[in-house]
Amino acid sequence: MANSNIVIVGAGVMGQGLAEAIASSGTEVTLIDRTTRLAERGIKGISEAMDREIERWGLTESDKKAILSRISPSSDLSLAEDAEIVIEAIPEVLETKQVLFDRLDSICKPEALLITNSGTLSISEIAASTERPEKIIGMHFLNPVTKIPLVEIVKGLKTDQSTFDKAVRFAELLDKKWITVNEYPGYVTTRIIVPLLNEAMHVLMEGVATADDIDDAMKLGFGFNVGPLTLADMMGLDVVMSWMENLLGELSEHKYNPCPLLRKMVRAGHLGVKTGSGFFEYDSEGNKIGSSNGSNEHINEIIK
Repeated sequence: MANSNIVIVGAGVMGQGLAEAIASSGTEVTLIDRTTRLAERGIKGISEAMDREIERWGLTESDKKAILSRISPSSDLSLAEDAEIVIEAIPEVLETKQVLFDRLDSICKPEALLITNSGTLSISEIAASTERPEKIIGMHFLNPVTKIPLVEIVKGLKTDQSTFDKAVRFAELLDKKWITVNEYPGYVTTRIIVPLLNEAMHVLMEGVATADDIDDAMKLGFGFNVGPLTLADMMGLDVVMSWMENLLGELSEHKYNPCPLLRKMVRAGHLGVKTGSGFFEYDSEGNKIGSSNGSNEHINEIIK
């Protein structure tokens, strides 16, 4: 599989992480977005992420050069025609994903492995837009892809064993620990983490504690590497809210109803690390700056 022709559709944060992880394994990959400029912007994001790793002595300049040489930007979806593996990494909107998979169904060869990276949506509903539902599977990677060792391999109701086996080999190529997940909204990781993030936001909104103290409580009290509010900022508050809304729509359980504070922050454009402002403030390299104990004035204004 190391010589497989791999295509990623979607050059956002997840697409960038997947491209870097695949290229780091020694495999060439094509990163596709709506325009070549967006795909090139994605590669720029990968380059900047690797620069930060070089500063931490996690990579060398020669590593970076080799990895980037294996990633090609494009806006031409027809390049998926000869791909062995196609990974969808576009926004979490069912109808949009269905349209894409319908197009891929008409482009890709019959034996191609078609993967969605969805974190909450039904694999079976996505697969139903194709004539090959048995060849569609979910592989839910977590951000940052290059650092999180886990991937959820999610079987749709019609996913066949050969497709699952190919997904396992792909996970092993990327040196990921994989778990098997049967079709159900939210899978394992998203379904469990979303109510935790939502409750942390309610605790902040209700004035029980500051964002810093909430995160410290969970890190020191329960051994979390990252506090829930920092984690939400890293994931992207708009992404977190879309997960909640999808789970609310699927399961009709109040615990998935997005906290009003989260809704306000997304409407105000405070989306976390990617915008430099979320529950905390961040510099241009994504490092947390300052403290929320009275200094995050936009949080206080939104809560009011």
